Amino acid sequence: MLTSSFTLLLFGCLTGITTVFFGFGGGFITVPVVYGVLTVTAGSGADAMHVAVATSAAVMVVNAAAAALAQWRQGRLRGAYVWPLAAFITIGATAGSFAATLVGGTALRLLFGAYLLVTITDSLVRKGFLSTAHQMRPKPLGRATTTLGGVGIGLVAAVLGVGGSVMTVPLLRRRGLSMAEATAMANPLSVPVAVAATLVYALAPTTATGTGRLGYVDLTAGVTLLVGSLPTIAVARRVTGRVPDRVHSVAYVVLLLVVLIVMAVVGL
Repeated sequence: MLTSSFTLLLFGCLTGITTVFFGFGGGFITVPVVYGVLTVTAGSGADAMHVAVATSAAVMVVNAAAAALAQWRQGRLRGAYVWPLAAFITIGATAGSFAATLVGGTALRLLFGAYLLVTITDSLVRKGFLSTAHQMRPKPLGRATTTLGGVGIGLVAAVLGVGGSVMTVPLLRRRGLSMAEATAMANPLSVPVAVAATLVYALAPTTATGTGRLGYVDLTAGVTLLVGSLPTIAVARRVTGRVPDRVHSVAYVVLLLVVLIVMAVVGL
């Protein structure tokens, strides 16, 4: 139990860093970690992946909101790229959260891995992410991107418990925003996904057992992760704007690749 708590605390700190620098909110870190911890502790069974996704969503509510507030205070948020996109993301996230409770754990793990692989490939192969997009004048989001794209982002993000940043960051990047701006915008756009997913998972009927559970949400694991992440967010936000854009974009892809490799190794 002590080892599990220390592991969650350590990765909570890492979650705080990725929330500020990459807009992840924690999903790509917390889902594999919580899943791994649950599989070596008693009583999670087939619901381990659902509990991991639900707990990740709950952690993202706090992390993304805290980071968004910090980014707003520093003047990094652009309203035109947040609203009304956030409203359509909320619609998709609500539908996706209900759908995720009906998907089997194995299918959910495979979808999570496939999502990572597609995102990494797209960032490397398609022009406009690693270095060129920020050199052009920022373009507004089109109506189709805001509506249909927003619903799609919310749907996929809620199913996988990842907040949507791995879709919103490349999207905004290719509209001409710098990595610092794109990742800053990812935090408020992740909040509606996290809130919708948390509510659905918390109220869903579940066979998951164990103390400190609210539906599928593991409150004990969530609090431990937040104890590590929140202080880290407060520190990381002070230096996020100092990272060179090229380094920032490459690090984004490298982190996704590391998560994919870890998933393959541990059999997630």
